[in-house]
Amino acid sequence: MAHLVETMAFTGQTPWHGLGNPLTPHQPIEVWAQQAGMDWRIESSDVSYMAQNHRGQNIIMPFEEQRVLYRSDTHAPLSVVSQRFQEVQPKEILEFYRDLTEQSGFELETAGVLKGGKKFWALAKTGQSKALKGNDVSNGYILLATACDGTLATTAQFTSIRVVCNNTLAIALKTHNHTSNNAGVVKVPHSTRFDAEKVKHQLGISVRAWDEHMYQMKQLSERKVTQQEAAAFFDRVFNESNYYADPSIIHFNRNNPSNKTEPNGRAMSKVMTMFNGHGRGAELSSAKDTAYGLLCSITEFIDHERRAMSTDHRLDSAWFGAGAAIKQRGLEQALRMVA
Repeated sequence: MAHLVETMAFTGQTPWHGLGNPLTPHQPIEVWAQQAGMDWRIESSDVSYMAQNHRGQNIIMPFEEQRVLYRSDTHAPLSVVSQRFQEVQPKEILEFYRDLTEQSGFELETAGVLKGGKKFWALAKTGQSKALKGNDVSNGYILLATACDGTLATTAQFTSIRVVCNNTLAIALKTHNHTSNNAGVVKVPHSTRFDAEKVKHQLGISVRAWDEHMYQMKQLSERKVTQQEAAAFFDRVFNESNYYADPSIIHFNRNNPSNKTEPNGRAMSKVMTMFNGHGRGAELSSAKDTAYGLLCSITEFIDHERRAMSTDHRLDSAWFGAGAAIKQRGLEQALRMVA
């Protein structure tokens, strides 16, 4: 099966079953652009179509309301968009990190192209790191990603990666007035021009977001849970109100005339097994029989175990799609246990 990951570069350990070009640390942005397959531009052309005139001759007619986006290197089409669509170039994603890596101690760790150029991202380590009890270390990152096929706004978000299992968790901070505003993510719709400096300012690239996140994780690591609480937690994450109509999580019961969904036993059984000592780092004191362990089981399942057409599809889902939404729901449900 063809990989979703068109090209990728990385430093450190080989991610996602060997996909990508290894780089030594502290490479300049230009090298990243070349090795990550991001050294091309999105070009555009007005849409036109072929018709026949009254003499039966083929004529080319313009359709001025829309444009075709295509790659400058291969001329492969990427999407059809309106004239108002503001595309973000692959190199703009990398340039976002230039001053952060050159002046602020950030370090690019992975960058790449998905779906033939329709989606691309870069992930950089912020230098922030904290250990929970049992030397359970998490590192802070910032992920910047965009798409030109309408599936993703340009999104900058804080991300936490647990070292022992390489699980990723978007840092979703609630504002202190308990509104639904998310202080850990900035989304720029493609109807608006992407302004890197404005995004950095809005994101508040500072220690506050990281410290607040790790305080929450510490609270979760100190909250002991019973087996009954664990089963109820996983049921809420996967099944409450059939929140995710996802065929890898639920399936239709054909023998049920009301055609209601029922839980996928594999997912529920797998996360419970991982929680009960079989997950990566599950025996660390921070995770063993704690709310933090519940959350880690969800993130490990989504990132590494959940059924997917390929590892690339799993990555796309875990960061940007249904998998990311399930992890977010897991975080919300876990934080309710310490509220």
